[in-house]
Amino acid sequence: MEEGFAVWANPSSPHAEGRKAKAALEDARARVKAALGWQGEVIFTSGASEALAIALSRAKADRPIVSAVEHDAVFRAARHAEVLPLVEGEADRDALDAALALPGRPIVAVQQVNPETGTLVLPEDGGALRSRVHEAGGLLLSDCSQSAGKLALPDADMAVVSAHKLGGPIGIGALLVRDFAMLEPVGGHERGYRAGTENLPAILGFAAALETGGLDGWTTTGAQRHSFAATLADRRVTPGAGQCAHILALTHPTLSAQALLIRLDAMGFAVSAGSACSSGTLKRSRVLEAFGVDEGSAARTIRISLGWSTTAGELDRFADAWAGLASA
Repeated sequence: MEEGFAVWANPSSPHAEGRKAKAALEDARARVKAALGWQGEVIFTSGASEALAIALSRAKADRPIVSAVEHDAVFRAARHAEVLPLVEGEADRDALDAALALPGRPIVAVQQVNPETGTLVLPEDGGALRSRVHEAGGLLLSDCSQSAGKLALPDADMAVVSAHKLGGPIGIGALLVRDFAMLEPVGGHERGYRAGTENLPAILGFAAALETGGLDGWTTTGAQRHSFAATLADRRVTPGAGQCAHILALTHPTLSAQALLIRLDAMGFAVSAGSACSSGTLKRSRVLEAFGVDEGSAARTIRISLGWSTTAGELDRFADAWAGLASA
């Protein structure tokens, strides 16, 4: 990021400083593609929410279909979308087939990992889902904010990535597109697919964070994370067959989610009730409801997430704190 601040020019400017900034920008773009194993195009955005808005508002499609557990940004960008219920943690295949059979060109949004429960909503056979969408003449979009840099990207036409979820700076993300022809351009920057000057320091920080090695570069080992999840298994919300080990939803037998947040915060733990973008509300989580969690349990459920700097000692300390709260 310091290198980016040193190249203080608009990458679209034709003068020497602008060309220097452009070279750094394109180098970072290539590094992001390489780190993610992405063969298509990369459009840098201000974050995942903007990337989702671009995909859903400018894709060459006229009928959005979204899973019931997508991020609020998806529902804001596609207010009249057909919503797919879930079956065993995945989008209902029968409902999807029925929706795909209707007239129009669909764009189907199914996230890879749910941010509230850690459930793998888009299964490993994402390519099979993409093929079904393609047979209907549509496009598959996947929100990979919680999985990029940790899991291999799914086989989708478009994917959304957020830098701060993988150790990069806040306020930068990307829309990955297999082919620019899938989107309507608007002019401006990013090859005509986004307005606004690129945030070069953040983009360079994004590339650097991706290159640190993902989960292999974390302070904890995979075995420690899975052991931690197993320790809390009796209170975990696991609505699907596939679950990641870096996001967990825990249900307390008696204490409300708000009471848990207050007590855990006093102990030095930063946790939330649902996704951080909606955790300020006291409404019942529509995500937990869609996953089939009853209203009483949902009101006593918190979400915890592990990061690159989380230590094994912190995991042990949280497990002890949770055991103490659970017996309260």
